[in-house]
Amino acid sequence: MGEQMSEDEWKAFIMEGTRTGMLATVRADGSPHVAPMWFLLDGSDLVFTTEDDTVKAHNLVRDSRAAICVDDARPPYSFAVLNGRVNISEDPGQLREWAARIAARYMGEDRADEYGRRNSVPGMLLVRLRIEHVAAEHAIA
Repeated sequence: MGEQMSEDEWKAFIMEGTRTGMLATVRADGSPHVAPMWFLLDGSDLVFTTEDDTVKAHNLVRDSRAAICVDDARPPYSFAVLNGRVNISEDPGQLREWAARIAARYMGEDRADEYGRRNSVPGMLLVRLRIEHVAAEHAIA
């Protein structure tokens, strides 16, 4: 069994490099849906964007509960699972700002504006997961 991460440790862990998250949502029939996603941490919120016609968007509009798992697949292995409820916005200014900030993390500063424009068009959603519970351990092997 690994060692539990402190709040500072799990926040640093999930923001390290370009780690992606696996977002779990609840389908209408109660079954799970999992999808990879890019994200940023903003205080007590995890922020990401998605198109309004995706399975995850449909699920989150209907049921705001979600969880995200971020892991390190290299020995000695670590993970963080964050649970909470989401708020969804279509505010163009906020969407553009966060889409560019997320793009800077994953695509680099030089492409942030390009991806920010692409990911803030009508039909895109800005999603904030209010983190309510965290389970995070490092060195689990």
